[in-house]
Amino acid sequence: MSELKTRINEDVKTAMRAGDKPRLSVLRMLQAELKQREVVDAVELTEAVIHAVVEKMIKQRRDAQAQFQNAGRTDLADKEAAEIAVLLDYLPQQLGEAEVAALIEQAITETGAAGGKDIGKVMAWIKPRAQGRTDMGKLSGLIKAKLG
Repeated sequence: MSELKTRINEDVKTAMRAGDKPRLSVLRMLQAELKQREVVDAVELTEAVIHAVVEKMIKQRRDAQAQFQNAGRTDLADKEAAEIAVLLDYLPQQLGEAEVAALIEQAITETGAAGGKDIGKVMAWIKPRAQGRTDMGKLSGLIKAKLG
């Protein structure tokens, strides 16, 4: 069992003992999603797979949060923000803006990218180095802006 999966299971037990229902709810959703990947999709739960699941759940919550804010439902938007905060604990240390900019520069230099047609090449180089450590959608936008 991966170290991260063990940590999630222990955190579920801790949240149950503490009576922290909001945190417990998020962790149980995470466990269910991981079980889905493991059993139905027959995927071994490596750290990278778990990080991908957590990123997907965070993205879903950010989308929902934006929709709730646009609809004036700040109570539900706040709930989504709290869930995002719990999920962020299971991703590696996030890259700062300067680190992201340096990584993009390095990717462009290493791949010899010259324009918009090379965005895919730069993303392919950068993805394994940044996955789980930054918002890949924002990263893609920064690369497009730089090369476009």
